Amino acid sequence: MPPTRRAPPGKARPPTKRPSKLAKENGLTADQEAEIREAFGLFAVHHPDHEDSKEGVLRKDDVRRCLISLNLPPSKSDVSSILSTIDPLDTGFVEFIPFLSYAAIAMHTKEQGSDEEDEYEEFREESNAEEVSAAYRLFTHGGTGPITLAHLKRVAKELREDVPDDVLKDMILEANGGVKGKGRDVGGVSLEDFESVMKRAGLSFG
Repeated sequence: MPPTRRAPPGKARPPTKRPSKLAKENGLTADQEAEIREAFGLFAVHHPDHEDSKEGVLRKDDVRRCLISLNLPPSKSDVSSILSTIDPLDTGFVEFIPFLSYAAIAMHTKEQGSDEEDEYEEFREESNAEEVSAAYRLFTHGGTGPITLAHLKRVAKELREDVPDDVLKDMILEANGGVKGKGRDVGGVSLEDFESVMKRAGLSFG
């Protein structure tokens, strides 16, 4: 095997890629532009009607595939509107610049969408936590807790449900992990225990 070449000592790292004018116009980084170019190149063909396009062109049937390879999959119902935007003359072929412009918009939309999803998730968790606290206070009649057997009996009476004490006691012990109180006291359910029950029921919150 030929000896492996080593980089000369003290050689500086290659400079960070600078975005081209085209990338800047579309709000893309150099890496994003390179990613789009690479994907476009996988599907591009050369066509005599588009000889000026050095990158080649995409057949209209390959536009969706190319976007999928960029992890920007459009729904099938959106493809026709995308094509009318990037191939307005309906030639059946799409050049690089219109495709890059659309891919840039899709990338920005996806980034904004992930931020909005994060914000929504945080809001949902806060909202769920407030709902759990409110539900807990309903059981404790506005008190700080814990939820006792007397609280459950009151709730059952308000709901006109005839629930035996043994069943209510079992509910408390299941919720608090079997921690009994002193003597005959069955114990109570803390807010943390209540939250655990809600989580097991499928409610997620922070």
